[in-house]
Amino acid sequence: MMTSFALLCLSIAIMESLAGILGNGIILAASSSSCIGSKTWPPYDMIMIALSSSKISLQCWIILDLLLTIFCEPSYFEENIFGFLKTGYMFLNYSSLWFGAWLSVFYCIKVASFTQPFFIWLKLRIARLVPWMLLTSWLCSFTAAIPFAWNAYSVHENITATSSMTNSSARTATRKGSLGLLILICNAGIGMPLIMSVVSSILLIWSLWIHTRQMQNNASGFRDPSLEAHMKAIKSVCSLLIFYVAYFIAFTFLLYNLFLRFSTPKSICIAVMAACPTGHSIVLIWSNPKFRELPARIWHHINCSVRITTM
Repeated sequence: MMTSFALLCLSIAIMESLAGILGNGIILAASSSSCIGSKTWPPYDMIMIALSSSKISLQCWIILDLLLTIFCEPSYFEENIFGFLKTGYMFLNYSSLWFGAWLSVFYCIKVASFTQPFFIWLKLRIARLVPWMLLTSWLCSFTAAIPFAWNAYSVHENITATSSMTNSSARTATRKGSLGLLILICNAGIGMPLIMSVVSSILLIWSLWIHTRQMQNNASGFRDPSLEAHMKAIKSVCSLLIFYVAYFIAFTFLLYNLFLRFSTPKSICIAVMAACPTGHSIVLIWSNPKFRELPARIWHHINCSVRITTM
């Protein structure tokens, strides 16, 4: 039975997802406007379009899932609905994790000032590699999500069917085998993006910090805009990494069903998981003037329209 605290957390998660859809919509619109009429899309905008569109889809999926959980709990475990929601949910989660990891890798390659030959090779070829990176991420996410359709069907049978002791034991053994396979696939699906994101973020923070210390030693005492830009970049990268790791932890807890349904820890994980993509988008908008400019233009246009109608 759903408790009042669980209902509160689910409601907060829905509002967080709605805010995330708005923020990612701004990023998607700003990035798409840079690509309209251009024969070659900038690699950064390609990553942002893929990341923001996957997050919008994921947050819409989360809202649908939460609404079904709150209002249509019995029908939630119907075979087709449960399998469809579970598979789509996992695919969008994997996609968001992969695209977020590639964004961290792209930042590291473009901004960090390492002189290793392999790093220089990547810096020179990253623009051509980005489309293949994104395509590979889609394929990996799709492959990792497919087994959940079969696993969702077995979960549906365990919930809705009653059987003898022998059949129950056989089904339990089958479910354990499928769960072991899914754990391996999940670790491969979400472990690599996490490692890539953490390593690239740490390397970028390290490079920026070294460069910042050098600028501080050479500073003449006046306010240096370049130094402030480096400090802002370090804060942005740290914030993005925190949101990414928090999302990964909450996602892992929910993925392996470590908590009871509608329990307090699970409700908190759902709220955290819905909040992290929104926070991630806010940091991206705050750290990029192009993303900040679009809401400012929209707000200015609304104010002008209101003034004209009131005159």
